[in-house]
Amino acid sequence: MALLPILRFPDSRLRTRASPVAAVDEDVRRLIRDMAETMYAAPGIGLAATQVNIHKRIAVIDISEDRSNLLVLINARIVERAGECDSEEGCLSVPGVHETVKRAEWIKLRALDGNGKPFELETGGLLAICIQHELDHLDGKVFVEYLSRLKLNRIKTRLIKQAQEDKDAATA
Repeated sequence: MALLPILRFPDSRLRTRASPVAAVDEDVRRLIRDMAETMYAAPGIGLAATQVNIHKRIAVIDISEDRSNLLVLINARIVERAGECDSEEGCLSVPGVHETVKRAEWIKLRALDGNGKPFELETGGLLAICIQHELDHLDGKVFVEYLSRLKLNRIKTRLIKQAQEDKDAATA
């Protein structure tokens, strides 16, 4: 297994729309293992393939306290949603930023698991929010894009400045 580099907002590659997975083969299963290892090491509770510059419709999520309940979503799509809630979100691609976003309170989705087996899931709460967040990534959208233009520009400016400072420190 290998840790994968995570793209940081405002990297334009985060806007790439992911393509469906044609077949769940050993390469896809290896990617899933690497994504899970990367997510846990970050540490995070969700990671979409787009965030590691692989533009396939794959996401991994684990909201358990002990990292024992990995959910693999391949070619997932939300088929129903209900209610509305405000959730404070963060993102491995937008480090240090936590903002409130409106999401559906409940969702039903269809996906393939890590073995390519179809399943349906109905869920609410944190898991529903996390799924919506990761599927947004696969559609080329980052959660901060739900914010006002002013907030978005402030975040973008801060992250660009931080990236430059990190680069300068690495070369010093």
